[in-house]
Amino acid sequence: MRSKLVATLAGVSTLALYSSLAVGSKYNFPEPQSIIARETYDQHIALLWICLAIFIAVFGVMFYSILKHRKSVGHKAANFHHSTTVEVVWTIIPCIILVVMALPATKTIIAMKDTSGPDITIKATGYQWMWGYDYLQGEGEGISFYSKLSTPRAQIENKEPKGENYLLEVDNRVVVPVGKKVRVIITANDVLHAWSVPALGVKQDAIPGFIRDTWFTADNPGIYRGQCSELCGKDHGYMPIVVEVMAANDYAQWVAEQTKSATIKTSMHIENK
Repeated sequence: MRSKLVATLAGVSTLALYSSLAVGSKYNFPEPQSIIARETYDQHIALLWICLAIFIAVFGVMFYSILKHRKSVGHKAANFHHSTTVEVVWTIIPCIILVVMALPATKTIIAMKDTSGPDITIKATGYQWMWGYDYLQGEGEGISFYSKLSTPRAQIENKEPKGENYLLEVDNRVVVPVGKKVRVIITANDVLHAWSVPALGVKQDAIPGFIRDTWFTADNPGIYRGQCSELCGKDHGYMPIVVEVMAANDYAQWVAEQTKSATIKTSMHIENK
């Protein structure tokens, strides 16, 4: 009895250790920075625990049956027909598990699609191989720019050491204020692309001739990185997405600087004509 208790405690401790390592692993989801990202992350972890429990239960019963009822210890094969009760039970239980899993997932999916009432609307257009951004509504309306990979070519060709954000830095970042609902209208100019920023819980295909949309509300100021996640051609890996979330005052200053810069460029263009 004592040995069984020790084995059980050891097993639980091992699972807890591996669980904590998984949460902090670079192979896990990035730390969520929006309500949708948090809900997605929490459901991901909960479903993994459910899968683990099912795995242990199914294989535990299977290995127990193999070891305790093997021929070498004197057991003989039973001869019986199917049990209706057992079949009903092992059909109902998985159905209940699926319903329990589906309810919170459905709630999150519905929330993902609710892009109503945004504070800021930004159009993201995928090109081979860069992104174009237009601020359509809200503070910053009228700002427009392209966002390209800024990793030096020498790093890509292995002539220099790789930088900290290798293939994940751009010349112009998407800038948004913290705590505001940002709607992103997504399309493409040529082939399929996808606008994805995992930490913000955003991933949406960009389809030529179609308009898709998504949204996020960033919880904290910071820089959050993503990439095009739809195979779009030979330079697919060179389409990073960088979202910089600023405090309200810093964002207002950024908008003023961008507006001033656009005004100067327009004036110079008119003078050159």
